[in-house]
Amino acid sequence: MAWLSISFEVAASEVDAVTDALLEAGAMSVDVTDAEAGTTAEQPVFDEAGERAARAWARSRVRALAAADGDAAALVRAACARAGLEPPPHRVEIVADQDWVRASRDQFAPIRVSQRLWIVPSWHEAPDAGAINLSLDPGLAFGTGGHPTTRLALLWLERALRRGDSVLDYGCGSGILAIAAMKLGAGRADAVDIDEQALLAARRNAIHNQVQVHFHSAAGTIRRPARIVLANILARPLIVLAPLLARLTERGGRLALSGLLAAQAAEVSAAYEPWFDFDAPEDAEGWALLSATRTAR
Repeated sequence: MAWLSISFEVAASEVDAVTDALLEAGAMSVDVTDAEAGTTAEQPVFDEAGERAARAWARSRVRALAAADGDAAALVRAACARAGLEPPPHRVEIVADQDWVRASRDQFAPIRVSQRLWIVPSWHEAPDAGAINLSLDPGLAFGTGGHPTTRLALLWLERALRRGDSVLDYGCGSGILAIAAMKLGAGRADAVDIDEQALLAARRNAIHNQVQVHFHSAAGTIRRPARIVLANILARPLIVLAPLLARLTERGGRLALSGLLAAQAAEVSAAYEPWFDFDAPEDAEGWALLSATRTAR
């Protein structure tokens, strides 16, 4: 059986409404990528009110799969009407039937983060059995190692963590940073996310990696500050969260902020300067990581 692949671009803020509407209008499946870079969407983030916010990129490419005998134009019109949008120009391709699970898995290979740290999908053999291998599959929650922000945070964590340290991963997504912390020798890891789907995925990932992580849906349930605090979200919520993350970081402890563009580093660091002394920013592909030490003031 053949299928119709229907693709078009929308603003990132419109993605959730459009994808829901496509499925309601009869699409068999929908995936979303960065319209410029082609990166698969993976990042739920927070706005000032603590709700889900728009994705990091400005425009997204939406691709829907529909039956070959369907009407692609009608599907797009119906979905956009449901979402309250004007139908954008769209492209239609005929796609031959195939093993979709195998095809999707073939897109994801093990990722080498450092000399001793790998991210390995569950269906792959670990390239280096002697390394620290994080078993994580692409899914609903952000943080499978493919994005520069995640890799920056993992590399920083590997350098900064001391055996037995307490760790807090704020906005944990897949739980990758908290899981990595435990595999790198942390004494305790707490992880916070407001997205229940992310927490469910993160708990499964922790079990699969055979580590214990304490997951929370709200930071208010965390009673003790941590020596290592990581937040890989976006610039605006990082600024809003500055007083909270300062309170959750031990005096003399270390903080890493990721998920921001290099051009946003100065504004974000300024929000934390009442409590932290910053190191020089690190960057990768236009994204930045800020690291700092909690001061006594």
